[in-house]
Amino acid sequence: METKIEYFVHGTTFDNATGKCSGWRQVELTELGRDRAINLGIMRKDLHLDVVFTSDLIRAIDSANLAFPSVKHIQDKRLRECNYGDLDGKEKELIIYEEHIDTPFPNGESLKDVEKRVAEFIEFIKKNYKGKTIGIVAHRAPQLALEVLTKGISFEEAIQNDWRKNGEWQPGWEYIIRE
Repeated sequence: METKIEYFVHGTTFDNATGKCSGWRQVELTELGRDRAINLGIMRKDLHLDVVFTSDLIRAIDSANLAFPSVKHIQDKRLRECNYGDLDGKEKELIIYEEHIDTPFPNGESLKDVEKRVAEFIEFIKKNYKGKTIGIVAHRAPQLALEVLTKGISFEEAIQNDWRKNGEWQPGWEYIIRE
């Protein structure tokens, strides 16, 4: 039996708008980010979600509340963005994922660390939400980890094909979790 994941990224934050990377910092949505979250909910109003998981960072929580107000929400730290350590809140050009697949950001995490967290989350989903459709509202690194874990590709390939590089945002990405 398979479980379907609909993955959504949080709305635009003040850090996004100023070219900063947030990492584990608590950063609020801008008005544009709030509007985009509301519009996401409108675009996906016919989608049936059994539950929505978010990271415990306010930008993901607020985006989920605005997009999917009538669905039960559960916060899970395993869905947090990568901890950029000393680079949290710095210019986004300093965040070079290709250099931090195995090597942690200074005083932070590597993408492999994020992958481990997301793999633990997937095991939790397999045990507790078998056959359900769940939503996730989170961040870039957990989405890349889902790409790696569900499609059997490398981080290099996931980064190369990342929609953020080619500007091909969409109102959700589907992932299938199989037993």
